[in-house]
Amino acid sequence: MTTLQITKGNPTPEELAALVTVLAARAAAPAPAPDRQRASNWATYWRNARTPFHPGPGQWRASAHP
Repeated sequence: MTTLQITKGNPTPEELAALVTVLAARAAAPAPAPDRQRASNWATYWRNARTPFHPGPGQWRASAHP
């Protein structure tokens, strides 16, 4: 059990109750889920380097010009 000590100021009972409520809710919160496996740097590079594909009439001409 951890002790809470106020070192400065003179909080009201309502302020202390709010502080204790926030700290208790934070302590009871579930741990964050682990990150998914990260994509390799190569896959990430191509995801960012390629321009989006926009199909439509005449787009084959635009495909040669970045």
